[in-house]
Amino acid sequence: MKKPVIKTRPWCPFCGQDIGRPLEPVHRKMDEFNLGECPCGAIYTSDPTGFNVGAAIVECMVAAAGDNIDLAFDMDPDEDYQDARLDNYDEQDHYVYELANVDGRKVRGVLYFIRLNKDLAELSKNIEGHRIKKSKKISQNAIRSFEVPNLEPKPDPKRQLKKAKKREIQKLTKEMDIDTLVDFAMDDSKTLRFMQRMLYDPLEEKRWLYAHAIGQVCSRVSTRKPGMVSDLLHRMYESCTDSAASHWGIIEAIGSIISARADLFGAFARHLLMYRGVPETRVPVLWALGTLAETHPQVIREMPIYSVFEFVNHQDPATRGHAIRLFGRINAMEVRQDIDTWLVDDEELIVYNHGLPQQTTVAKLAQEAVTIMGTLSEDTKPAPLTLGNA
Repeated sequence: MKKPVIKTRPWCPFCGQDIGRPLEPVHRKMDEFNLGECPCGAIYTSDPTGFNVGAAIVECMVAAAGDNIDLAFDMDPDEDYQDARLDNYDEQDHYVYELANVDGRKVRGVLYFIRLNKDLAELSKNIEGHRIKKSKKISQNAIRSFEVPNLEPKPDPKRQLKKAKKREIQKLTKEMDIDTLVDFAMDDSKTLRFMQRMLYDPLEEKRWLYAHAIGQVCSRVSTRKPGMVSDLLHRMYESCTDSAASHWGIIEAIGSIISARADLFGAFARHLLMYRGVPETRVPVLWALGTLAETHPQVIREMPIYSVFEFVNHQDPATRGHAIRLFGRINAMEVRQDIDTWLVDDEELIVYNHGLPQQTTVAKLAQEAVTIMGTLSEDTKPAPLTLGNA
């Protein structure tokens, strides 16, 4: 029996998002390869034959450096940029295959990725203006403005690698020893799995605290190993879709991770909307979106967020309170009148901040939302919200 052909859409090794087909640069210089850019900021080149990977790497480095050849060759791996590659890529149909031979046709293409670290990314943007806006070299989505965290210090290559043990990781998580947890996660990927298991604690307050700890650890680990965190997000979403599994703490952890590294994982946020209709996950979803909206409202506004408008008038105070918190932070004038009606609502609820519970009322959240909306002038108010499919 013929073995089935297994193929997948190419993805970014840094953030896990599906990437667009690499395109021919508008203005060719030394360019021989098609280029692309992931919304997380990673640049990639395509070598369709797999025989010219060295040249593809050079072009990718030059493109990432804003077409500044001197800067490109002064960059040091790990310190200035991270790189990755996907093999068995077919540029014709834009798929990555499990095997290098498909129906008698050789598939040996390579996608090579480079993502600059914080300082170099800022420098590259300043060279000849914004590289994408000015030269229009790559026809992909423009880079959003994100605060990129500093690169985690490179571990000593001569050190003895740490091996994660369940009880030790549990103890460190309860103590919120983030530094030591990051050290373990850098050496052993099982660290994040052991932390995830702690989300099934029967006490709600502990689940929120552990979710916050996971977000903090992932934020720092992702500066050097983004793929590890991307894999964790995929596993968490798979757990949410499993009807036989508990959702305890999962949505909260996803929200903590995304809000801590929206530059890398912001695209994962839209998948949270799938769980808005489940009573057990409705409030965590609104909390996660509201937490992300505090620092990156543009990410939320690009989502089909209209699908949660109705929650502003929900009978459950926790639901409408979190919805009001969310829509105030993204300046959703579409529901401003509904928010105004709750300015006298003294129903109490708990909103978690950095893993800790804070008692508040719907009225206080409504007042905060109205205040935020009032600080923006007519000229600075954003465009209407996206009306795409949830």
